[in-house]
Amino acid sequence: MRLMISFAALFLSVVLLQLSSGGVGPLDALSGLALGFTTAEVGLLGSAHFLGFFIGCWWAPRLMGTVGHSRAFAAFTATGAMGLLAHMMVVDPLAWAVMRVATGLCVAGSYTVIEAWLNARLTNETRGRAMGSYRIADMGAALAAQLLIGVLPPAAYLSYNLLALICIAALLPLTLSTLRPPETPAAPRLRPRLAITRSPLAAVGVVVAGLSGGAFRMIGPVYGQEVGLRTDQIALFLAAFVGGGALAQYPVGWLADRFDRRRVLIGLSVAAMATCGITVALSGAGTTAVFVSAVLFGAASYPVYSVSAAHAHDWAESHERVELSAALMFFFAVGATISPLLASGLIDRYGPDALFALIAVSHAGLVIFGIARMWVRPAKGPRTRYVWTPRTSFIIGRLTKPSREADRSDSR
Repeated sequence: MRLMISFAALFLSVVLLQLSSGGVGPLDALSGLALGFTTAEVGLLGSAHFLGFFIGCWWAPRLMGTVGHSRAFAAFTATGAMGLLAHMMVVDPLAWAVMRVATGLCVAGSYTVIEAWLNARLTNETRGRAMGSYRIADMGAALAAQLLIGVLPPAAYLSYNLLALICIAALLPLTLSTLRPPETPAAPRLRPRLAITRSPLAAVGVVVAGLSGGAFRMIGPVYGQEVGLRTDQIALFLAAFVGGGALAQYPVGWLADRFDRRRVLIGLSVAAMATCGITVALSGAGTTAVFVSAVLFGAASYPVYSVSAAHAHDWAESHERVELSAALMFFFAVGATISPLLASGLIDRYGPDALFALIAVSHAGLVIFGIARMWVRPAKGPRTRYVWTPRTSFIIGRLTKPSREADRSDSR
């Protein structure tokens, strides 16, 4: 209990950050449509966010080494707040794209600081409980952020100012905390080739995870409006996707720890393809059917990143874990950056169903590649334990490294 209380400030900062950053994506989509942006311009905003996200992942460890954790966190949070506040001052899609780079940088940088702070205080005995609480706080706030969009008017100063105030409020718990800042972590090198060398399937899997998740979360509001959902219903639609993904993590983790992870990954992709078809088929069957299909799609597609990451770490050496996490994050960012632009262009040309056609095709490619890899390499023997990876920053490799090493030694 004392441990959880000591982390309360960090968890509160996570909640506030997620409320702010998790809401800006769908709010931008709805605001852009209300202001007459094209679907392609809305897609550009989503891609810009993930570009900033990747820059933040790469830059954050270096900035922490220069100015310290508290100052780095303040700098990233201030950058995100400025990006939010500037939205209604300049109503232009290209200007908004630059602002979304700033908010993406804020998300990745701020989470890197928080995860580094957690890492400094965790031990193998407390790691599971602390990480469980961290994920609950993160996912709970992500759900609340989607619901918040249902009550915020699009393209309004009030909406963006409120999100900016929440972002600024995230400064208070961490900067006023009495927790001692951790030692400055060594900045990981970015070696994308490492992921390909250790597990080509994992590299492809995280690209597909970024493509499907980035397209849905950033272009989902456009799809919702195209199929006739109201603004408050679009918020529930996105929340259903996140909720389905959260509910599926532990059952999928149980399967991934007991069976060949490649089979689990292939099964998830087959399920994702099926739920894409279900979503399209039920798009005209009423709002309840649309929400149910979103839950199923989230449950099938959301855990793909974590299973892919666990499979990659099965083949990694202990000294490679942080850089492997960085490489996987790089491939995730590639998929997430490309997909909103690609999905928006397809929707413009072929209609809203093209979003799920794109996602289904990407998962079909993962299925084919997964089957091919099973012919090339046998299943791994002693494996690391499945870890639900939040996909926030490179520092997650440090958080999970000790528990993975303990699990590996126990299995031997």
